[in-house]
Amino acid sequence: MLGYCKRLTAHYAEQLGAAYLSVRFGNVLGSRGSVLTAFQAQIEAGGPITVAHPDVTRYFMTVQEAVHLVLQAATIGRGGEALVLDMGEPVRIADVARRLAAEASVPAEIVFTGLRAGEKLHEHLFGADGTDSRPLHPLISHVRVPSLAPDEVRGLDPYADPDELIKRLAVLCTETGAALSVPGPR
Repeated sequence: MLGYCKRLTAHYAEQLGAAYLSVRFGNVLGSRGSVLTAFQAQIEAGGPITVAHPDVTRYFMTVQEAVHLVLQAATIGRGGEALVLDMGEPVRIADVARRLAAEASVPAEIVFTGLRAGEKLHEHLFGADGTDSRPLHPLISHVRVPSLAPDEVRGLDPYADPDELIKRLAVLCTETGAALSVPGPR
């Protein structure tokens, strides 16, 4: 739901004339939510390593890069934007799993579980109308984010079926501006 949070942040930036903005992280290596951390835990528990799909790719960044992006956002970010670090080329998650399995002290099987609702094979760093503009730093893109008013989402039931909730949010965003993708878990 991160795309929707960015749009709500953009709304408050517009309404309050404040420098509210967002940053777009990749998979932060070594963080609690990192795929590497999850794979290591699966290996230590005796496996298997679970991967959604053989072709899934994701972008990666270090903790230091994530911290620097937040600090840069505080310095050069403008209200209603999302700042995105140039993270290079996306990495195939199955390749990461294979490498970790090969380096494991005990054999680790890789199991493909299938994509979950809303999960995409490949991440899109910019929405449909987003452009890669780097006016102040050669590695940081500034992307204007269309706003979404909180009143437009208050009527949604957060406990509803996730697939239905995603569909309703997508309709709201289509009605209020360019639709954003709904990223799946990393």
